[in-house]
Amino acid sequence: MGILTIRAAEPKDVHEMAQLDKICFSAPWSEDSFWSEINTNERAVYIVAELENRIVGYGGMWIILDEGHITNIAVHPDYRRKHIGHAIVETIIETAENNGVVAETLEVRKSNTPAINLYTGFKFREEGVREGYYDDNGEDAIIMWRRI
Repeated sequence: MGILTIRAAEPKDVHEMAQLDKICFSAPWSEDSFWSEINTNERAVYIVAELENRIVGYGGMWIILDEGHITNIAVHPDYRRKHIGHAIVETIIETAENNGVVAETLEVRKSNTPAINLYTGFKFREEGVREGYYDDNGEDAIIMWRRI
């Protein structure tokens, strides 16, 4: 594996991020959604993980007052279990804290044990459930919080 670069997402990344979303999620975001997040949402922070000039992961967060809501984390299946997700979450948390965030939250599929384990490693804790949260199959989401 080459050198992993974590950087701010740019408009030129939208297409590749949307393609990655199609690979990773059953209900992917559209290119328009990513475009809007990166270019017009003043509360949004998106980063990409790049390896050999290819986006292999990304993460997004909305900063609202002193809270950060992690919207999505994605890592290409061919690059999982290589600490890329860890690097993305770590960078998002650092970015949040540098912007005055004192708590972060996210929703994660109840069945997504690898993601739950990743977030637990960053001291996120389960604090609730959103029943039937995911439109594609009605799966519940676990609500997790991390407080500084």
